[in-house]
Amino acid sequence: MELSASVQGGLQLLADRGRFSPRAYALLVERAFQSLLSGQADQAALDHPDLEQIDPAVLKYCHAAAAACIVEAGKQRADKSTISAFLEDCKFDRDRIEQFCTEYQKNKDNLEILLGSTGRCPLHISDVCWRLEYQIKVTNYIDFFNIKFCLLNSDLFFSFSLLQSNQLHKNYCPTYLVTLNVENSDSRSHPDINFSCSMEQLQDLVGKLKDAAKSLERTTQQ
Repeated sequence: MELSASVQGGLQLLADRGRFSPRAYALLVERAFQSLLSGQADQAALDHPDLEQIDPAVLKYCHAAAAACIVEAGKQRADKSTISAFLEDCKFDRDRIEQFCTEYQKNKDNLEILLGSTGRCPLHISDVCWRLEYQIKVTNYIDFFNIKFCLLNSDLFFSFSLLQSNQLHKNYCPTYLVTLNVENSDSRSHPDINFSCSMEQLQDLVGKLKDAAKSLERTTQQ
């Protein structure tokens, strides 16, 4: 496990029995797991009588360091020996290492579920499929023809149906049906994103994507 010097400094403070009593240490480690799994704010997580005697700045620093260590261990799916070796380098004694590892094993499954749901990076688009659909309704006083043309990339399909109607009506409605294939760096499958839009809405989307691409290009050239 590799963590920044700042995180290791916070863990070294947490290992100091002169700053954290056994009860305060166990409570802070427990609250670090709870705040990650429940989304509880730091201040609420640290609001406990057994932690009142500790400098608030030190308390928050050590809480953040413990949370960072927990997340890194979860991301790497570290085993007990890996975590123990890292904590030993941060000057944890045997009892505190054992307490930390016990709490980690107790929450390991929920932690992996949480990390798996958030992912390590946002989804990105791997492919795009689109269909251009024309729906033309032509009616007379007797028959109602519903003709649907569908252009799938470069292939044209059509269908029609005959309905009874007493209205004369014509309607020309082109619609784009778009499917975005998305994936993540973890190679897990994700459901496609499907939406429909008018020509004007699609033009607006394409324009915004072009603006974003130009902005990114300018940023990389600086």
